[in-house]
Amino acid sequence: MDCFYKSSSDECIPLEIMSKEACDKYIQSSLDYKATWLLSSNRAVKEGNHYLIPNQEGKLDHVVAIVDSEISMWSIAKLPWALPPGNYKLSGSISADTRHNISIGWGLGSYKFSTYKKNSEECARLHMADDIDEVSIHAIVNSTRLVRDLINVPANDMMPAEIAKAAKALASEYDAKFSQITGMDLLDKNYPLIHSVGRASENEPRLIKLEWGNSEHPKVCIVGKGVCFDSGGLNIKSAIGMRLMKKDMGGAAHALGVARYVMEKKLPIHLSVSIPAVENAIANNAYRPGDVIISRSGKSVEIDNTDAEGRLVLADAISEMCEQEPDLLIDFATLTGAARVALGTEVGVFFSKQDSTAHDLYASARKSEDDIWRLPLHNEYKFQLKSSIADLVNCSTSGFGGAITAALFLESFVPNNCDWVHFDIMAYNNRNRPGRPKGGEAMGLRSVCNYLEKRYTA
Repeated sequence: MDCFYKSSSDECIPLEIMSKEACDKYIQSSLDYKATWLLSSNRAVKEGNHYLIPNQEGKLDHVVAIVDSEISMWSIAKLPWALPPGNYKLSGSISADTRHNISIGWGLGSYKFSTYKKNSEECARLHMADDIDEVSIHAIVNSTRLVRDLINVPANDMMPAEIAKAAKALASEYDAKFSQITGMDLLDKNYPLIHSVGRASENEPRLIKLEWGNSEHPKVCIVGKGVCFDSGGLNIKSAIGMRLMKKDMGGAAHALGVARYVMEKKLPIHLSVSIPAVENAIANNAYRPGDVIISRSGKSVEIDNTDAEGRLVLADAISEMCEQEPDLLIDFATLTGAARVALGTEVGVFFSKQDSTAHDLYASARKSEDDIWRLPLHNEYKFQLKSSIADLVNCSTSGFGGAITAALFLESFVPNNCDWVHFDIMAYNNRNRPGRPKGGEAMGLRSVCNYLEKRYTA
């Protein structure tokens, strides 16, 4: 990875991270050239700023980055593109865990999507010390980059066939099994909800599968919503609502990102990934409000709104995964606007049937500085999913608790004894922040990867 440097640190430029308070005390108590330069550079040293300190020959000798009172993953995440190209090394007293997180932040800060707009700049490189877990850093940074890249590609170049191609390439890289079921074969193999949602598009719907690991190890199933573009179907979205719908396959991207991490780290699990990939388009054969579709599980679903399509394709995929009796089932989906209304666009929502799983997952989120929050599976809201002519209706008409009712819809396809986690995520940054550029984003990925590693290797 070109943002990291592994060879000798002897010629690397020291990069020191200091809080504003510590920097002020240092300036007041020291008479060396570094303190003098900091004082002359800016009498009011500010958080978020960094200072380039030259030697007597005028060459860059030292960098000081001013941060908040606590160092975070994102403290120097803007520096890969802000510093002059070259090799840098962390200096000062920093714990191993902090250096690990900072290195991940540096790697994520070096990301730029350049498929369509080439980037000729050269980013600065951070030295990887011998006591840093280099494999884990590369695994999480590369997995996040994969998620971002897949989401950022526009729909004209990222339809179900392209997601399948990405999954096949990943499977080939790690010697995993790849398969897919496409078009009318979905009906023959009993995936009626996936076929119904995707049949109106010239881009054939499909169920993409990836399997890896020893069958003797605990079975972990990951499902990712792969709606490559969501017009809303016959309940067509507004222009504003449709503008970012290339990201509606963000769940699929997350599923592949988790798979990449698991395989890169060789975690002792039997991994099964399932991606229902469709385009929710409009044509003379599009599914309609009022239709009743018999799902893979045998439950009948009345369609209230064709723009609630993600939960439909997930239902068939989740049903199949539950047939495998997994030790753990996780799904990722850009499912509801209601989750964004509840917690905004920068906090991922998750639901869990098991309190212990939710507790440990949140602990992993705190450790990896991943912003996720649990919402309740409030059973009292199930009345909103009742249909007079079918087992379920695909969405509530009330508009209240939409993220919860969507999760309850999915839960109806999950056995009571299944350890299941559902993520409802934005998968997109609406603004630029250090290490988190505007565009496709992995939300909950670090939490899940760290959780899986701790659960199955501890």
